[in-house]
Amino acid sequence: MRKVLVTGGAGFIGSNLCEALLQRGDQVVCLDNFSTGKIENILPLIEQYKDTFKLIVGDIRNMEDCQRAVADVDYVLHEAAIGSVPRSIKDPVTTNAVNIDGFLNMLIAARDAHVKRFIFAASSSTYGDSVSLPKVEDEIGRPLSPYAITKYVDELYADVFARTYGIEYVGLRYFNVYGRRQDPFGAYAAVIPLFVKQFMKHESPVINGDGEYSRDFTYIEDVIQMNLLALEATDAQAVNQIYNTAEGERTTLNELTAYLQQYLAAHDPQIAQVEVLHGPYRVGDIPHSLASVEKAKTLLGYQPRFSLKTGLKEAVEWYWENL
Repeated sequence: MRKVLVTGGAGFIGSNLCEALLQRGDQVVCLDNFSTGKIENILPLIEQYKDTFKLIVGDIRNMEDCQRAVADVDYVLHEAAIGSVPRSIKDPVTTNAVNIDGFLNMLIAARDAHVKRFIFAASSSTYGDSVSLPKVEDEIGRPLSPYAITKYVDELYADVFARTYGIEYVGLRYFNVYGRRQDPFGAYAAVIPLFVKQFMKHESPVINGDGEYSRDFTYIEDVIQMNLLALEATDAQAVNQIYNTAEGERTTLNELTAYLQQYLAAHDPQIAQVEVLHGPYRVGDIPHSLASVEKAKTLLGYQPRFSLKTGLKEAVEWYWENL
């Protein structure tokens, strides 16, 4: 039985990882300060897995909390972060404190506790102003936001700790993750849950720009798959690497919105009549994002299982039942 720490374990991605690990028979420690995570995401886990699930309420900016969380764990899945490009532009200080200072705290704590492997959430924002498509891991541009800077610095720190202290790491550059438990509320809600909520209330969603910006949307199940593959990899070549975590497909925001409207209208025909609006482009956004997942396929055995349409249908069903 493995013992795995999931930081940010009450958040969208973190809670899904906790659930998947517990279902596989692992012991799980969840560290969260509930700044963005929600207790509702993990209450069923607390109740169902009394002997194998432990919640620590703490902050990665506090070294003592980090040390308490890593005690006796075999692996770390580091998901805790302040997300959102717009939030980082509004408040770069907090983004830096959590995403860099907190990340460094966790690396130090993991090093001192002799954790076997440190797997962390990196970001496709690291590609910055690079115009090449598809995005390959060793070709990046200049960051376009404070958030992107922090996530790139995390990669650099992980690499230095591997070379200096012998820590094993795997960084997963997430591309626009979506799925169950992704919060549709708040000023910085991601586009898919936000538009779902608005359509369900018969409100007009607003697309930033003309809608022809494109993204590689990644369903939560494939993110879980990548984390488990990174955790279980035995090939020495597969560790101390950065991997794109994506579907390898590109969809415009106009196409995405049309799919959402279509799938939701199957539940409520009036949604088909909701007007979609367009607003100004958002500062810090990259025009296009498409990942190459060849490296993950080759070294980790990754096989994306969900197309956008398949994942969106599952996500829409979850939101319809839970919103």
